[in-house]
Amino acid sequence: MTNRIRKAGLQIAPVLHDLLENDIAPNTGVSAQEFWQGLSALLEEFGPRNAALLGIRDDMQNKIDHWHRANPGANYDKAAYRDFLQSIGYLLPEGEDFTIETTQTDDEITTTAGPQLVV
Repeated sequence: MTNRIRKAGLQIAPVLHDLLENDIAPNTGVSAQEFWQGLSALLEEFGPRNAALLGIRDDMQNKIDHWHRANPGANYDKAAYRDFLQSIGYLLPEGEDFTIETTQTDDEITTTAGPQLVV
């Protein structure tokens, strides 16, 4: 059994624990204990939903794998494949047009070409 360090109800690998406690948390204004408590709260709140989404992804992937085994090669019916992906919820109908506006965005993001292409 792998050794784990218990913090805030979490079981943490020693190497990750030591990295956070000794190298990451110091001088950030967030104590290691605050980090572990916050992470624990996030996992408790979002863990079940994340697990459900991973289950949906696995189900879709199994259906896609099955489809490709049943339709091998590059000469499959592209329209039928698109219809199949829509039928399992992998492709959704295109939504209505929308716009997004932001405020207080750094000049490096709004006026300099390049960085926003990487982000």
